[in-house]
Amino acid sequence: MPFPPAGVRTGGANARQETSESMARSRKRLAEILIGWGVINQEQAKQALRLAKGANKRTGEVMVEAGFCKDTDVAKALANQFGMEYVDLSPGGPGAKMVDKSLIPDDLQKKHTIVPLGKQGNKILLAVHDPMDIELLDMLRFRLNVDVEPRLAAKAQIKDAIEGDGSSPANAPRMVGEGESLVTESIDRTIDRSVDKSMDKSIDVASEDSPIVKLCNRMLIEAVKMRASDVHVEPMGDRVRLRYRVDGVCIERDNLPKRMQNAMLSRIKLMAGMNIAEKRVPQDGRIKIPVDETDIDFRVSACPIYHGESVVLRILRPDAVRIGLENLGFESDNLDIFNRIIRRPNGIFLVTGPTGSGKTTTLYSALDILNRPDRKIITAEDPVEYNFDGINQCQVRDSIGLTFSAILRSMLRQAPNIILVGEIRDKVVGEIAIQAALTGHLVFSTLHTNDAPSAITRLIDMGIKPFLVASSIQAVMAQRLIRILCKECKTVDPEPDHKYLKLVGITPDEAEGRVMKAVGCPKCNNTGFRGRQAIFEMMVMNNKIRELGFNRAPVVDLRRAALESGMRPLVGDGKIKILRGVTTPDEIARVSQLETEAASK
Repeated sequence: MPFPPAGVRTGGANARQETSESMARSRKRLAEILIGWGVINQEQAKQALRLAKGANKRTGEVMVEAGFCKDTDVAKALANQFGMEYVDLSPGGPGAKMVDKSLIPDDLQKKHTIVPLGKQGNKILLAVHDPMDIELLDMLRFRLNVDVEPRLAAKAQIKDAIEGDGSSPANAPRMVGEGESLVTESIDRTIDRSVDKSMDKSIDVASEDSPIVKLCNRMLIEAVKMRASDVHVEPMGDRVRLRYRVDGVCIERDNLPKRMQNAMLSRIKLMAGMNIAEKRVPQDGRIKIPVDETDIDFRVSACPIYHGESVVLRILRPDAVRIGLENLGFESDNLDIFNRIIRRPNGIFLVTGPTGSGKTTTLYSALDILNRPDRKIITAEDPVEYNFDGINQCQVRDSIGLTFSAILRSMLRQAPNIILVGEIRDKVVGEIAIQAALTGHLVFSTLHTNDAPSAITRLIDMGIKPFLVASSIQAVMAQRLIRILCKECKTVDPEPDHKYLKLVGITPDEAEGRVMKAVGCPKCNNTGFRGRQAIFEMMVMNNKIRELGFNRAPVVDLRRAALESGMRPLVGDGKIKILRGVTTPDEIARVSQLETEAASK
C-alpha cells in the first residue's frame, strides 16, 4: 500500500515540532483571548489556571466546568489562538448542514470525538475539538489514505453530531422525546400481553431484542443523560410509577401498565444480581452498563411494599466526585479554610447535613486532593460507592461482624496518615475515631445534624466525654445542596418576592438588577435549573468554642460563639450566591428553613 500524499505534505517530525514550538511562543494565551473578548475577567482566569494546575486539566475545560464561559466560547478562542477555522455544529448551524458521517467509520468518530464535514477532492474536512492532537490527524491520513483538513468545533456539539440520525447502531436505545411514553417506544403492542409473565424469556439477559430488555435499557440510559441521581420504580394499585430525581427534585417520567410490573421488576433484579424469586425481604445489588463509552454504576435497592416491590436505582458516575473543590460551591474564604484544615496532620474534620446534602462528595473531593504516594489513606464505608486508585477502601459487612468499630480498630494497626469513617453512628465508633485523632491521625467523617455547632452536642449526647470531643475536633462544616440557575435561560427578576428577600437578608437596593429568576428552556428540561452546588457554614474550633463544649453548653451558646468568631451561616453563604446570579432567594429559603426562620425574627 503506497503512503498517502499527506505524508509528504506534513514533512518530518522534527520540522513539525520546531514549527509548532515557534508558533506556541508567538500565540496569545487562551485566557488572554477570552479576557479581551469580555467573556471572563482576570479573577476568573487566575482561578481557572490555579484549578487546572491542581486537577491536571486544560484551562479551557476547567473554565467550562466552573461556569465561567461556554464550551463554544473556548472553541472559538482556540480557533483564534491556533489560526484555525471555527465551525458551528449546533442544530441549524452552518456546520451541521455539512456533516457527512459516511466518510469515516463510526468507531473512529466515537473513539476520537471527530466528525467529517464533507470531501473536497482527496481531502476530508474534519471537525475536531483539540487543535494540538497532531498524531490523530497523521493516523487518519495514514488509515484513510486521504489528506485531512481540520476545523475546530465545541466537543459537546461534535458529540451531538455523532449521536445524530444514522450514527447509532440499529439496536441502540433511542432517547425518548419530551412527552413520549417509554412504553410505546419499547413495547410492541402485538406482544404486549406477554409481559405479565415474570419468569419468561422476555427478561433473559441474552434476549436483547425483547420488549422488557429494551424498556429497562432505555430507562437507565435516559436517566443518565437527563443527569438524574436516582431512578424510582414504584408499583401502585393500578399502575407502575416511574420517577427520576434530577437536581434533588423528583420528576414523574411515566406511568407504566400494571401488567408489566412483574416482568420489569424481575428484569431489574436479574441485572442487579438479586434473587428474582424472593419478593418478601429487602435486597441490594449493583448494575454496571456503558453509557456514551463510560461505565456507569447503579446501586439497586428493592424493598417490599403493599403493591409489590419498590426499586430505587442510585446512579453513581465515576467523575461525580472529581469535579474540583471550586465547583462544589466554596466561596474563596471558606475554600482557604477548608484547604488548611484538610492538610493538618491530626484531628477530626466533620461534615454534617441531612441525607442527600453532598457530604460524601465533599469528603471524596478532599481525599482526591490528598491522595498522593507519600500518604496512606484508609476508608470504612457502608457501602463503598466510588472506587479510588491508591486509597484502601473497606466495605462494612455487619452480617459477618465487619462493623465500623472492627474496621477502625484494624485500621490503626495499618499505620495510616488519613482515615475516612463513613459515618459516626454510635459511641463506640465515635470514641475510636477520637482516639485515632488524638494519636496523630487525620480523621474525616460525617454526622447527621442540622447545623455545624449541633455536632458537638450530638457527640456528647452519644456518651463521648466532653473533653475528648472538645480537644479532638478541628472543624465542623454543615452543608446543603441548592439548584443553580440554567445559564442558557436565566434572566433578571424585575420584581423579586420581598418575603424571600427578607428571609435571606437582602435589601431591595441590593437586589435591584442582581437577583435572577428561573425561566426554563429545552437545555434544562424547562425547569429553569441545571446542576447543583453546595452552601456551607464552616465552624473552626477555637479556645472559646472548646471551653463551651467542655462545659456542655447548649447549642444556642455554641452557635453564638461560632458566629462571633467569623462563621458565615448557610443563609449568608446563600445570599452571596443569590447576588452573583447563581441561584434564587426561594431556593435558598427552601433548603435552609431553620436558618430562614431565625433570620425573619
